[in-house]
Amino acid sequence: MSQQGIPSRVISDPFRFAAEARSIQGEVAVADLLRLSDVLASTEGVVRWKLEGSLVGEVARREPRLRLTASGQLDLCCQRCLGGLAWVLKLDTQLQLVRAGQPIPEEELENDEFDAIEVGDEFDALALLEDEILLALPVAPRHENCDAPRPVGGASKESPFAALASLRGSPSAK
Repeated sequence: MSQQGIPSRVISDPFRFAAEARSIQGEVAVADLLRLSDVLASTEGVVRWKLEGSLVGEVARREPRLRLTASGQLDLCCQRCLGGLAWVLKLDTQLQLVRAGQPIPEEELENDEFDAIEVGDEFDALALLEDEILLALPVAPRHENCDAPRPVGGASKESPFAALASLRGSPSAK
């Protein structure tokens, strides 16, 4: 198990993985993605994912890349009504591998087609999946039309400032 609690899919040499154009795929239960638990209304379901390696660029200067795709449905917590909100996950990310301690190439900083990721000798594919899902989540998920939760009994609560407003006009408030 990895430190986040999800089963590990460790790739022992990510640069070789990319150079040999290997791929791995699988499914992971949403309940196993522990870092998502704060934004979920329910942990039901699975996420299907695939990680593919490749070399891109000119023959003299080929760069190792990973392509991560994932799909599934997450039951996010609506920020307005606090109810469940079905959100379709469709992830397709290109990552350029950079050795740990090496600078990120300048052209990567200007290119929006892929992101650079620093990796060492081992690489946990499921930890990457969880990272990319967290980055793809909406900032404040909410239904198009929903009401804020009401107090118990359905009565609306009077504003605490209403009492102050009544004091503003009275002569004893001076």
